[in-house]
Amino acid sequence: MSLRINSEAPDFEAETTAGKIRFHDFIGSGWAILFSHPKDFTPVCTTELGYMAGLKPEFDKRNCKIIGLSVDPVADHNRWVNDIEETQGHKVNYPMIGDSDLNVAKLYDMLPEGAGSSSQGRTPVDNATVRSVFVIGPDKKVKAMLTYPMSTGRNFDEVLRLLDSCQLTAKHTVATPVNWKPGQDVIIPPSVSDEQAKTKFPGGWKTLKPYLRIVPQPK
Repeated sequence: MSLRINSEAPDFEAETTAGKIRFHDFIGSGWAILFSHPKDFTPVCTTELGYMAGLKPEFDKRNCKIIGLSVDPVADHNRWVNDIEETQGHKVNYPMIGDSDLNVAKLYDMLPEGAGSSSQGRTPVDNATVRSVFVIGPDKKVKAMLTYPMSTGRNFDEVLRLLDSCQLTAKHTVATPVNWKPGQDVIIPPSVSDEQAKTKFPGGWKTLKPYLRIVPQPK
């Protein structure tokens, strides 16, 4: 299946480093970040998993669970986490999905159906497309997706900023401009008329163009 923004995030059961889960139950009534890796014991991913462990308290504050995925068995994950803690200074403090049958990678459109049914014998290059981040809302729908090449470490500070934007725009009828950070001005989308905006934003706004109206971030 092809995933798009607002597609329902595919549900699945899988073994993880924290035991067996059903994904939608794991998400519960909050948000979730699913981020994937092409193989265990790969250098760029080692740095990413460690950084996410250090950043987890910030996601916790936002009622957002973190879960990793790698196209290898859980037993390999359990050995890999020791290397991650040793080299990155953070113990992995969130579940890592074992996807040795490639089921989740296929469900999330990161590998084609013809990729086979086992991670055994596959290399990171074979799984190069398993390098995505999915932001999933409480309604179990995909709110955002990012995909990086194996040679470029992902910017998880940006993922946190993206989550802040998704949560703000889900709560209020606004959009966030380029390089927006929490607390900065936001945009009133064209779908909101001036009459509606008077009710939603009684403090007023600045009109740069009829389609570009700037307003302080709602609380």
